[in-house]
Amino acid sequence: MDINLVHPELRKATASFPKLPVGSNFGRKLTRLLLPLLLPKTKLPQGTTIEWVKAASGQKLRVYTPAGTKTRAALLYIHGGGMMIGAPQMDDGLLSNLAAELDILIVSPEYRLAPEHPYPAPVDDCHEAWQWMLSNSSRLGIDTNRIAIGGESAGGGLAAGLVLRIHDEGGQRPIAQWLLCPMLDDRTAQDRTLDGVDHYIWNNKLNLAGWSSYLGTKFGTDQVPSYAAPSRRSDFNGLPKAWIGVGDVELFYQEDKKYAEKLSAAGVPCELDVVAGGPHAFEGMVPDAQVSKDYMARAKAWLSRALAA
Repeated sequence: MDINLVHPELRKATASFPKLPVGSNFGRKLTRLLLPLLLPKTKLPQGTTIEWVKAASGQKLRVYTPAGTKTRAALLYIHGGGMMIGAPQMDDGLLSNLAAELDILIVSPEYRLAPEHPYPAPVDDCHEAWQWMLSNSSRLGIDTNRIAIGGESAGGGLAAGLVLRIHDEGGQRPIAQWLLCPMLDDRTAQDRTLDGVDHYIWNNKLNLAGWSSYLGTKFGTDQVPSYAAPSRRSDFNGLPKAWIGVGDVELFYQEDKKYAEKLSAAGVPCELDVVAGGPHAFEGMVPDAQVSKDYMARAKAWLSRALAA
């Protein structure tokens, strides 16, 4: 891909971003080992705390709590990593500041990763985190009528799939879905014409590794459930309002745009925020760029309005 297609503020960091070695077993394991060592230390906003708790299964949940003890809205936020890598603490900076700025409690699950744990394990773990939030809402001070579900990249796809599952199962439902460059459609990974584009940060060869690891024997078939690949869904009626943010030079742009169109066609209020020249997850890669700040300001403003309803 021509680097000149990338937004000027993002070009230097994009061009120098290392190739992720997650397509091989060794590369995946090495990345998982090194990731905690490479994370910057987070300076927490005054009064905001981060703690690990365990759900009934033993799954670890990272809880971000702002100052004060009043009942507040909440967000279940799911980290990215192509279904194969990643951890909640990658988002400590984003989530601790988001908790303080919006005065919301945030829970981020340490879900099991593929290929060791293919679908439905990651969705099951995220569903358990949702149930944990509801079950512990009184102790945590959560207003259960004001909980959103969100995530970035693979986490955005898991968030969208979890919203579908909760909708179908009934009971308490989220008020909104907040999806940053979500990974929604396994069929993108099957399109070999995209390999030659070689998108920055996350290309289709990595996408193939992620989806095939996550879906296992279901990959490449018509047996892929919509909880795994939300774009497979045909009925979007009655889903909660949505915000989808994506750059127009990244691999997921077309599938995210189509998903937003499907939601809107079904009468679901959906705001699609497209950033010209934005590669995958650019706001985390270059958070101090003005284009990143503006994008996240819009994202946070939408979430704040959604949770205030």
